[in-house]
Amino acid sequence: MKSKDFVPYVPASRTLPELTFFALILGVVLAIVFGAANAYLGLKTGLTVSASIPAAVISMAILRGIMRRQSILENNIVQTMTTAGQAIAAGTIFTIPALYMWKATPSQLVIIFIVLTGGLLGVLMMVPLRRLLIVNEHEILPYPEGTACAEVLKSGETGGRSARLIFYGFAVGGLFKALGDGLRWFQTTIEAKLWNFKNAMLGMDTMPALLGVGYIIGPRIGGQMIAGGLLASIVFVPAISFFGTGSNQVIFPSSISLSHLSALEIYTNYIRYMGAGAVAAGGLITLCKTLPLLVRSMVDTISSFKRRKKRVMTIERTDHDISTGWIIGGIFLLILVIGFTPFTDIGMIGAIAIALFGFLFVTVASRIVGIVGSTSMPVSGMTIATLLIVTFIFKGTGMAGMPGMIISLMVAAIVCVAIAVAGDISQDLKTGYLVGSTPWKQQIAMMIGVVASSLIIGFVLVLFNRAYGLGSQLLPAPKAALMKIVVEGIMSANLPWDLVLIGVALAITFEFLGLNSLTVAVGFYLPLAVSAPIMVGGAIRWLSELRANKQVKREREETGTLFASGLIAGEALVSVIIALFIVSGILHPDAPVRWSQTWIPFLLFMGLAGLLWWVAVRATKRVKHEG
Repeated sequence: MKSKDFVPYVPASRTLPELTFFALILGVVLAIVFGAANAYLGLKTGLTVSASIPAAVISMAILRGIMRRQSILENNIVQTMTTAGQAIAAGTIFTIPALYMWKATPSQLVIIFIVLTGGLLGVLMMVPLRRLLIVNEHEILPYPEGTACAEVLKSGETGGRSARLIFYGFAVGGLFKALGDGLRWFQTTIEAKLWNFKNAMLGMDTMPALLGVGYIIGPRIGGQMIAGGLLASIVFVPAISFFGTGSNQVIFPSSISLSHLSALEIYTNYIRYMGAGAVAAGGLITLCKTLPLLVRSMVDTISSFKRRKKRVMTIERTDHDISTGWIIGGIFLLILVIGFTPFTDIGMIGAIAIALFGFLFVTVASRIVGIVGSTSMPVSGMTIATLLIVTFIFKGTGMAGMPGMIISLMVAAIVCVAIAVAGDISQDLKTGYLVGSTPWKQQIAMMIGVVASSLIIGFVLVLFNRAYGLGSQLLPAPKAALMKIVVEGIMSANLPWDLVLIGVALAITFEFLGLNSLTVAVGFYLPLAVSAPIMVGGAIRWLSELRANKQVKREREETGTLFASGLIAGEALVSVIIALFIVSGILHPDAPVRWSQTWIPFLLFMGLAGLLWWVAVRATKRVKHEG
């Protein structure tokens, strides 16, 4: 069907409640909730998960189930605003925590400024592309998450049962986190040494959120992550320990001789830099692999502009965007504000770089997510490319040292947020196109979600930093740590380049083995304790779909994903509450554990994994029985 013949679920001739007070309030609340959840998840693992389907289900449960409001377009506004929080969190935690690692603690005003300007630029720069990418290429660009969310909205009668799955997962994940890290009934990290194998250790963070992430991403990605973790923990760490046995030599960057280093010290001093090189190379490799798509995206977008004819006809409700004058004026004003705001010192050079890289990568992101989806969009690769060029520019203009590093990171952070938001709103506008939303109302809703999330995300970062420490073992913030190392490597020579280049070589090797180099590299960089529970979640997904036909697999995937999303949100939000209690002195993170036996958290975690499998399989059987 040609796009001009396409009739959405709610046709243009019909009008339903859309940008209502109830939708805005619920959307703001869910944007903050899922923004905080994704911030925690990204700081822990370097990964974020889509909030569109859980948000759509919760919206339908509240608006349709409780308040008896029957508008699908109102539900669509809620999920659009919710995913704004997810996108803001992703762009923020990939970059800004590096400032905390430099002890250059940004003020709330600076964080809000960076995130808000980046988010608004992402929305405004993407809006002119809607007709070109979503309408004109409706049959070419599938936008997988947006299409899936539209199907969920259209099948709204299942919202009650699906919402219960999310709330059950929320309760279980929150309770597990509260008993473990809150009340300290049991330890949540378990470790085991391998017999007669020096410094080789296995470990696992028994966290519901990591189990949920593993189920969502599946066994293949989870397997590649744990492969990287095993390579670091039981190959490279023992190898360095073996070759350093009996040696009193001190090798940079360590200040202790090799023979006296523990497994953790070997990881901190050597593996971390190899992992950073591997992640950076993996991100750039991912970006290079999409270069043909990038070039085609730019060419096709320009061609679409040229082919577009002026129309005198009245614009229908389902084709009405924010006016071009407001878009151009808003972008121009934001660039001027960025360039002349004194408390960031970005300046006009940085503002022009933001305008150029922002427009380039927003255009690329908006098309790429239409093909491969938001989860496969190389946000980190595009951010690294921006950071490399901008850092060289600032160093060439004489702005070196810590001031140059901070400003370079701020510029990359604004671009990163813009990329994440643009990719997200592209999926949302696809959903709106399929269900018959009014585009300008959806775009306004996205900007409101961006503003609400931007005002809160800085508080979340400060809270996590004070309670756990950004860049610590509890919240390693892997993507931000990578950005920090990239900038330091360009601005100064005080970097173990041999280790970084070993990591680069590893990423290239992973790619030649047919693996996703970035995924394996992230597993290599993160402690094995993070990858292990993710792999357990992936294995549960594999077991739940074993010997099932295609339709049953899809049902179990959707059911398990809803429960897993609840696990993630429950743990993340209880983590925020625990952090508040730690900062206020009510709880102490180093308090003694009531039951210190390692088998207790292991059995509890495996029981939770069994519950996830049971929910996915039993729900499918119930659906078949009801059918």
